[in-house]
Amino acid sequence: MRLKLLSLVACFFLLALAPARAADPQNTVYMDVPAGRVVIALRPDLAPKTVAHFKTLVRRGFYDGLTFHRVIDGFMAQGGDPKGDGTGGSGQTVPAEFSQAHFVRGTVGLARSEDPNSGDSQFFICFAPHPALDGKYTIFGEVVSGMEAVDALKKGDPNQNGTVTDPDHIIRMQIAADADKKKG
Repeated sequence: MRLKLLSLVACFFLLALAPARAADPQNTVYMDVPAGRVVIALRPDLAPKTVAHFKTLVRRGFYDGLTFHRVIDGFMAQGGDPKGDGTGGSGQTVPAEFSQAHFVRGTVGLARSEDPNSGDSQFFICFAPHPALDGKYTIFGEVVSGMEAVDALKKGDPNQNGTVTDPDHIIRMQIAADADKKKG
C-alpha cells in the first residue's frame, strides 16, 4: 500500500512538472508539405508580436506555394520567402522577441538579417538542438507532430549555404481553428 501511494505521488509530481499547454486551435498551424502535415504550436507567450504577424500572413494565404529555399541537413529548413532566394518578405518587419527558450529539434524561429529587428515572413525549423541561436533569434513555435515531413524536405547544397535546387513547396498553411470551421 505504501509503495502504491509513493508511486502515485511520484506520478502526480512528474505530471505537475510537465509542460501544461493544451492544444489551442487559434495558436496551432497546419502546414502541408509534400511528405505530409506538420502541426506547429505557436508560442504567443514567448513572442506575441511575431505570432500575431505570422498568423496574419497565414490567414492571407501568404505561405501557400512558397518554397523551403534553404535546407541544411542537421541544422534547419528555411522557408517563407516569396522570392525564393532568401531576400524577400511580406514588407512588414517585427521587432525581435528574444526569450530564455532554447532552440531544440522542432523549434520554429524567425529568420532575420544582421539587424535583430528585421524579421518578417521567413522562418526556420530546427532539425536538431542549436544552442548558438539561443537568445539571438525569436522563437515563436514548435513542431508538435509531423517532424518526419520536415526531415523529408529536399536538402540543399552545403557548399552553397544550403540553397536547394528545385526545392519543396509549402502546399498550404492554415490556422487550425479556421480549418476546423471549414470542416464543420
